[in-house]
Amino acid sequence: MKNENLKILIIFSLICLAWGSTWGVIRLGLESLTPFISVGLRFTLASILILIIMKFRKVQVQTDKVSLWLYFIMGFGSFVIPFGLVYWAEQFVPSGLSAVLFAVYPFFVVLFSYLAIPSEVIGFYRIFGIVFAFSGILTIFYDGLNLDVTSYIWGMSAIVLSGIMQAGNAVTLKKYGHHLNPLSMNFIPMLTAGISLVIIGLLVEDNSKLIFDSKAYFTIIYLAAIGTVMTFTSYYWLLKRVSVILLSLIAFITPIIALIIGWIFFDEKLSNRVLLGSILVLIGLLFANFSSFKKLWGYKFAGAESQSK
Repeated sequence: MKNENLKILIIFSLICLAWGSTWGVIRLGLESLTPFISVGLRFTLASILILIIMKFRKVQVQTDKVSLWLYFIMGFGSFVIPFGLVYWAEQFVPSGLSAVLFAVYPFFVVLFSYLAIPSEVIGFYRIFGIVFAFSGILTIFYDGLNLDVTSYIWGMSAIVLSGIMQAGNAVTLKKYGHHLNPLSMNFIPMLTAGISLVIIGLLVEDNSKLIFDSKAYFTIIYLAAIGTVMTFTSYYWLLKRVSVILLSLIAFITPIIALIIGWIFFDEKLSNRVLLGSILVLIGLLFANFSSFKKLWGYKFAGAESQSK
């Protein structure tokens, strides 16, 4: 149990670090590639990498009725539409505002969990923690909110819709996807998404703007290998072992990781307001995980008592 908890903590942290870096890498890639082509190539390459891993580990694609239904939902509901919306919106919406808008994700995970998974414990501490952490995100990106939002209304709506769809799919997978292998769970949906998005890009985007330079290759490879294969397979592994509500709190952590990466590698400044907002997010996460800490302390206390007898 102790080793399992440590593994969960390490994987959770790696996902936060990886996804915290992807927003900036997406923006970098859009300097050379159009949105749908960029995300389409990302998922196509990711599906090829997953297939190679599956062959090496002898993992078979599951083809039962529930699995096929989940592949379809994930392909379009988790990848094609949500990621297409985010990539498109990133052309117009500032990154700070994007982070705040996508932070609706945990709220809708709570709502959908309440409606679809009665066994999923929500409770006062989780609700309070999520609200408190969201206030931290608002504090961090306050400057990015002082904008004429009418100029970004379609992009803002796209990001919010993406967050809502991702929340619905996370809860669906939590409820029905226990039998799926994390690799096969990703292979068909990502291949479907990659091919679909590349075709959409070729049909509707201005392909004369495509520039396949070192920047384009780097972002596609990084987003495919680190931002997709590593993160999504790890995320679905965690989804079988951790509350979907707690996993949704990654949406509050990744913007802070993005700011820290900017501070370390790009000499960006961290203001006092950013530090205050980060503290609020941390406190909110502690509250949201309060019941888990109580159980952990209870186990430790019980273990100490049994050793003393």
